[in-house]
Amino acid sequence: MTLHPSSGDPFRFGTEAFYAALGRAFVAMCAVVPFLFFIEAIDQGLDFGLDATAGIIPQRIDGLDGVFFSPFLHHGFDHLYSNSIPLILLGTFVLAAGARRFLWSTLIIILVSGLGVWFTGSPNSVVVGASGVIFGYLGILLTRGIVERSWWNFAVFLLVGLLYGWQLVGILPTDERISWQGHLFGLLGGVVAAILFRRRRPTVDGPDYSGSTLSLP
Repeated sequence: MTLHPSSGDPFRFGTEAFYAALGRAFVAMCAVVPFLFFIEAIDQGLDFGLDATAGIIPQRIDGLDGVFFSPFLHHGFDHLYSNSIPLILLGTFVLAAGARRFLWSTLIIILVSGLGVWFTGSPNSVVVGASGVIFGYLGILLTRGIVERSWWNFAVFLLVGLLYGWQLVGILPTDERISWQGHLFGLLGGVVAAILFRRRRPTVDGPDYSGSTLSLP
């Protein structure tokens, strides 16, 4: 009889558990986007003006609550469309590594990105959108590939870099109506989250059978 000790490890590339975790993460992220569209539809349909009331208004106390609310708001459906695909793609790979790590990492990204915008943004602006979170997930994948020595995470980062690498210029100051601060601090938040919640390899005495095949009579 032949056993594969790592066949049930959802963090090991190529196992059934890994593909199952990836599938569940994709379904979950696909459910997030309709929720964001629902919020935008309600906002526009009922003319709530949530962008102005719940967005981040830098350097103003009454705009500080937007740190938590702004990732769920967008400047119209075009803005939301542009964020949807990268949010699903990057979120899927981050979530597949564990729901608890995903939730805590997302919270760290929202805080670092939002507070960075609040401290450094223009007080005459209102900032909303999930792009800070998206750049945070990008930072997580890059940093996990390094600190966890995960070729899988690093390969995903390179793949996403090929698809959306041109968007990395969004962390640089521009004249466009884009919050480069949100992108930059979101990326930094992802780096911090990946380090804080990194997966530590267990240390055990004796041989390491994590990648071996064990044969039993």
